[in-house]
Parts: sequence; C-alpha cells; structure tokens
Amino acid sequence: MQLPTTMRAVVIKNPGSADVLHVEECAVPSPREGEVLVKVTAAGVNGPDLVQRRGHYPPPKGASELLGLEVSGEVVALGNGDTRWSVGDRVTALTNGGGYAEYVAVDARHCLPVPKAVSEVDAAGLPETYFTVWSNVFHGHKVAKGANFLVHGGAGGIGATAVQLGAAFGLSVFATVDGPEDAAFAKSLGATKAIDFRAQDFVPILREAGGADIVLDIIGGNYIARNIKASRHDARLIQLAFNAGSKVEIDLMPVMLKRLSFTGATLRSRPDAFKAAVAAELEEQVWPLFADKTLQAVTHKVLSMEQAADAHKLMEASEHRGKILLQIG
Repeated sequence: MQLPTTMRAVVIKNPGSADVLHVEECAVPSPREGEVLVKVTAAGVNGPDLVQRRGHYPPPKGASELLGLEVSGEVVALGNGDTRWSVGDRVTALTNGGGYAEYVAVDARHCLPVPKAVSEVDAAGLPETYFTVWSNVFHGHKVAKGANFLVHGGAGGIGATAVQLGAAFGLSVFATVDGPEDAAFAKSLGATKAIDFRAQDFVPILREAGGADIVLDIIGGNYIARNIKASRHDARLIQLAFNAGSKVEIDLMPVMLKRLSFTGATLRSRPDAFKAAVAAELEEQVWPLFADKTLQAVTHKVLSMEQAADAHKLMEASEHRGKILLQIG
C-alpha cells in the first residue's frame, strides 16, 4: 500500500498545562531495522505522558518526541530484519513515544497480538500497565500463591491491572481506593479487600492479615513509612510513582529488621531486550487469560485525538476507573 508522507499528531507547543496540546501535521516515521510501522487505531493515556507534557520526562535518545507509550493498530510497513509480523497484522504495542499520532514506529519485539475477547480500541490500554506490573511484581520473582499484595490506587489504570493480575495468579489483593464506588469496582476486579483511604487506615488492616508480602505504590509521600509498617518480614516494596511527593523522612531501622526490599522502577528507560523478554512472558502466561475473561481490558473513557487536552485533564482529576484512551483511526 502507498503510505502518506505526513500524518496528524498531538504535539506540545510549550511545556505546561494540558491546554498546550494541539493536533498538527508531522512527518510519518520510517521503521528502522527490527521495527514495524503501525497505523494507530487508539493510544493509551498514562501518567508519564502528563509529566513529559510538563517538561520533566524527556524521551530516551532516539525516541519520538511525541507523547504516547502504548497503541493498538495495524502493521503497515516493516523495517529491515526478520520479525514475526506481516503487513496487515493487528497488534497492540509498547512504544518509547509517538503513540498520539496516526502512525508510529515500534520495536517489533514489543508488539503483541490483540488478545481474544478484547476490542482493538480497548487493547490500546493494555501494554503500559501490563508490562509495568508484570515486570515489577512477577518477572524474575517466585510469587507464592496466597501472598498478601497491597495495591495503592486500586481503581486507576495501574491499580486495575495489578488487582486483576494479583487475583488471577492467586494472591490475596488489598486495594486502597477513594470511596465506596471505587471499592466496589476494585472488588469486581478480584480484590480480596478494598480499603477506602478516606475512612480506613490500611496499616492495621494489613497487619491484622499478617502483613503485606508485596506493596505496589504510586503515591509516595507519607505512604512510604506506612508501607514499611504494613509489611511483613522479607516483603518487597515497589515504588512506581510519587503522586504525593518523593521527598520524605523515614526511619530505616524497620527496613533492616524486617529484611525488606525497596525498589523503584521506570519502564521507558529499560533496555529493549528486557522489554522484549517481558512481552514474551505476557504473551505466554497472561494474554490467554483474556480469552476466558479471567482478565479484562478496563476502559474508563475513549476520546478523540483532538480531545487530548481533555484526556489529560481527566487523568489529572484522578476520578477515572481504568484506562483513558485516545481514538486515532
């Protein structure tokens, strides 16, 4: 097929508020060796997009300057080198940027087939959260069934994925949420207990249950010390974001006494080979679970490319349940 030379894409005029986002004409990227060019059906909106829009999360060297870390769509061109994909394949993919556009070049190893029982639009919201949760909680770790898994922000994009994966792999999932409606939502996804953080303190609840074995936190701030209190011996504490701030004063003695592991993680800067390994595990162990509805794509709202600013404002309001998507094609 004859590909166009230009495309529509969401661009940042100047770093700042959501209103700096505008649709403009840009050049269509060319796939390099080992890449495929995807005609984008939809793109996921994620926290790092908001940070990059504000000017604080530059893309890796050689990556697209455009926003968008995950897409779904059709493979329309192949770069040099062998890949498993052919023109016409429908995929969902993790990108290093460029997803808020009609076309994006992606490492072929970071593409996955659209899961059975998931629409192509909804599939755009899978890669970023599933790669993130799987790579931090399961990849390279023996996770015992029945382990207590504390998930903060259990109704958001990362949280909804973490709750579902935890439940699917036999963990006892404790999810902190904002209000009874979010609590019902988290429980519908498989949470053993949903904890309304405005009315309940998660620390005594987890300690009564024997302590958290794994903590997945996007909050930071005073949650860090409380996560330590809520954890049992030999627990893993995983920090993915700092919505309440990254500068805190804590007593590290319990970390030593409990033999805790505290790790932080960003996905975008990880080596391509690492992300390829995670993709392979997801396809083998996780993607089949969509077919029987053990897992489901959770989409809060789909907006148009021209509504990218509204999508960012919606995410910043923290009132969404599941993923916010931009429909591109």
